[in-house]
Amino acid sequence: MLSPSISRESSSFVEVSEPDPDAEDVESTPHSLSRAVYERRAEYTRPHSMKIKVGTWNVAACPGVQNDIRSWFVDGKGVDAKLAGLKVADPDGNNVEVRPKHNTGDPQSIPETPLGNEGIVLGGEHVGLYVLGLQEIVPLASAKEYIGRVYVDPEPLNKWKRALEEAVPDGYELIAETQMSGLLLLIYASPAIAPTVSSVSSVSVGTGIMGYLGNKGAVCTRILLGETTRLVFINSHLASGTEKAHYERRCWDYNQITSRTKFDAISVAGETSDTQEVIGDEDFAFWFGDLNFRLDGLPGDDIRRLLMLHARGEYAPGSSPRNYLESEIAKSEEPIVIRHVESDDDEPIDLQAENPNTRSESSSIDLPDPDDFLQDPHSDPTSLQATLDSLLPHDQLRRVQRQKKAFHDGWREGPITFIPTYKYDVGTFGVFDSGEKMRPPSWCDRILFRTRRDKLEYDGKTRDEEAARVKDEEMKSRGIAEAAQDEEVIFDYDPASDGADTYGDYDEYDEGEDNGENVTVKDEHADKLNLEIYTSHQRVTSSDHKPLDAVFTISYDAIVPELKSRVHQEVARNLDRAENEHRPGVTILVEHSELADDVPGSPTTTDAADGVNFGDIKYLYRKERTLTIANTGQVPATFAFISKPSGPGQSDQVAPSWLRPAFDSYDDDGEVKRLEAEVTLEPGDTITVTLDIYVEDFAQVRALNRGELQLDEVLILRVTDGRDYFIPVRGTWLQSCFGRTIDELIHVPEEGGARALRPPDRKGAAQQGSLSAIDSTTLTEAVPRELTKLTDTFEPLLERAIAEREMTGASETPVPDAWPFEPTTTSQSREQTRNLLLEALDTNTPLNASFPPGIREVEKLETTAEVLQLFVASLTDGVIPASFWKKIDDDLAARKNAPTPDETRILTMVPLADSPPH
Repeated sequence: MLSPSISRESSSFVEVSEPDPDAEDVESTPHSLSRAVYERRAEYTRPHSMKIKVGTWNVAACPGVQNDIRSWFVDGKGVDAKLAGLKVADPDGNNVEVRPKHNTGDPQSIPETPLGNEGIVLGGEHVGLYVLGLQEIVPLASAKEYIGRVYVDPEPLNKWKRALEEAVPDGYELIAETQMSGLLLLIYASPAIAPTVSSVSSVSVGTGIMGYLGNKGAVCTRILLGETTRLVFINSHLASGTEKAHYERRCWDYNQITSRTKFDAISVAGETSDTQEVIGDEDFAFWFGDLNFRLDGLPGDDIRRLLMLHARGEYAPGSSPRNYLESEIAKSEEPIVIRHVESDDDEPIDLQAENPNTRSESSSIDLPDPDDFLQDPHSDPTSLQATLDSLLPHDQLRRVQRQKKAFHDGWREGPITFIPTYKYDVGTFGVFDSGEKMRPPSWCDRILFRTRRDKLEYDGKTRDEEAARVKDEEMKSRGIAEAAQDEEVIFDYDPASDGADTYGDYDEYDEGEDNGENVTVKDEHADKLNLEIYTSHQRVTSSDHKPLDAVFTISYDAIVPELKSRVHQEVARNLDRAENEHRPGVTILVEHSELADDVPGSPTTTDAADGVNFGDIKYLYRKERTLTIANTGQVPATFAFISKPSGPGQSDQVAPSWLRPAFDSYDDDGEVKRLEAEVTLEPGDTITVTLDIYVEDFAQVRALNRGELQLDEVLILRVTDGRDYFIPVRGTWLQSCFGRTIDELIHVPEEGGARALRPPDRKGAAQQGSLSAIDSTTLTEAVPRELTKLTDTFEPLLERAIAEREMTGASETPVPDAWPFEPTTTSQSREQTRNLLLEALDTNTPLNASFPPGIREVEKLETTAEVLQLFVASLTDGVIPASFWKKIDDDLAARKNAPTPDETRILTMVPLADSPPH
């Protein structure tokens, strides 16, 4: 069932409208999803209408006043229509009603009489937003009492919340509550409106004691309605008093509130502004409360007496109160009030009033007697409205607006057709202040409103006036007199434009009519505001102020969640498609190298997602794999391998030291040049990436032999403005005799050598065939077999190399002796020969049979010497362990005389006797 606060017409749309063909193609631009959805908001916004009821009441901290909330604010009771400008007569003549001095707390304290209990003002479920502003809900006589009541006692707030929650219809939800001292602002929304309210932001501004405490000031709340329309509600209590200083202080309070109120920024299209919103940024604003503006220059006694006569119905000259009321009741027909001479309505208006003394026959030329028409209240000197019109020119609020001291920047107020709301004797009707101060009546309680157009028009007018002032000053500075210029202009008339549109622009009867206005809100939606009613509740007598309320109707564009969800899904799909089309993308293929031990029949290329498998990896055995990267997107692609954290104390790196990726580039001569920086490919271009595995670090060899390190890595190729590609790289380590201790080597089985060993599993448990599983008491050799084979091969090679040199007579430049040996620049054949010797040592096969045919003896010798040096250097514990060296040093230092060479040899061999392999 539709809520009455939302028009049925606005809820009848169920289909998403077609996009505007002239609109910008959002999907083809790199907008965010939120911005793209926001640009199509016309497709999911629909016109809605809602009534807002704003009420204000200074309760003067009187007990039991909360019990009257339902009657006057929600049910619309307590209005004396005769004193509120409504044409309703008093049927029984009961004009003055005296109530107890204090409210009894009875919810039905407003009398059950047609004078005050008809429920004239709209309320109930017809209202979308109930906005209630209260003043003086607690007595605040001093700063000490202010601090104590505000920060210690939460009961006043809870009391009013309970009263209003019980008063509003079922289902209404509290969307904002703000209290500062005696000021309280409560906003309740109907079940249909509450889900559309967002971005609620509340601010308190104290202007009381010392200019900051909250006994005076304002509580303000900003809400966003339907994700399109900003509403601001300001409940204020300005400085009191009748002196000129108090008048100026009220203006100061106003300017402090407007300058110090800062609301939280609203996120629009997923973007939140860095600056806060202020009063003036909203689309509709409502300022209400006890503004305390008084009537100046009028005798208080005369005003009280005059208004008392109106309240009692005794102001009609020549008539007693009873006769006056009876004459009003005797009129069986509603009196006709002429306000417009000409009507814009299509249907005719019957202006005749029936006279019983006239003959039944009527002529077409008969006209109604002017005496049968009721005079316009504004022109009738005996009417209440004429009295109010004579008082309003003395109203301080209108004066500060004219003087541009406060409420001048676009703020408006509905027509005042009700008697002043302050100050009354509590518990009485129509009895103004009879106490010692005898305060004159005033319209202290007010409800003002402002639209965005009001603010913009004022700003534009201000700019024009400032520009005119500057121009005038410039003219005066140049010595040009305006009067002289005026005398030179005798006649200036343009028949094409002057007077063309002036006919009918002004109609004196149009004044005061409010037919609503279109307002362009911040998000470019055309909204409308209309003031329905603005009145006081004179029959509510529980405070010295009369409650005041106003009903507004706003028409605005609000978001329909179902339509927005459809647009959101469509935009998300379009953006995803557009992003993928304009996003750089590459395809990576793995090509197997001829040097790899590929499985026969395996494909020559695989997808990089399957990983790069290098197969078996040996010590100092280089293996390569190549990747082909192709730009398969529609835009240039820039990519590179990115670094990632390595470990504690290590710097970030693209890959570990045993793996090196590089991009292959070709120079002008066709030579391959390897690059490690980022590369850019045009659409359709390709590039080759070489992955090189080479294990040479002894620490890595030891870790691989023990199973502490795995040849397993993931390379990350990052495409700028694109995705990341993960390329797994793995290899299988073959056990080696390098990187072991002498004690381990003497336990290596003869069959298969070190290659036959298996490392511990990843949990450290010994596997069958690992060194830890072999009986440590079983020795295969007294010394490492690999060392014996190298030394046995080295001596014959040395002799043959010397003989070969003598036979060939080759003369070479002598190389100076050096230790350790200078690294040689080895050719690829030299590296292959070395790898063959390493393989023979690891597999326990003869070294001499490993040399390729046709190789010179000297190359065999140098290669064997290189392998011997690598083997000795790779021993984990060294040829002589460090612990033995310490004991030898200690023994030599203990001798008083320098030992002879034989003694030194003995001292060295004694400690080594404890470890025969060494």
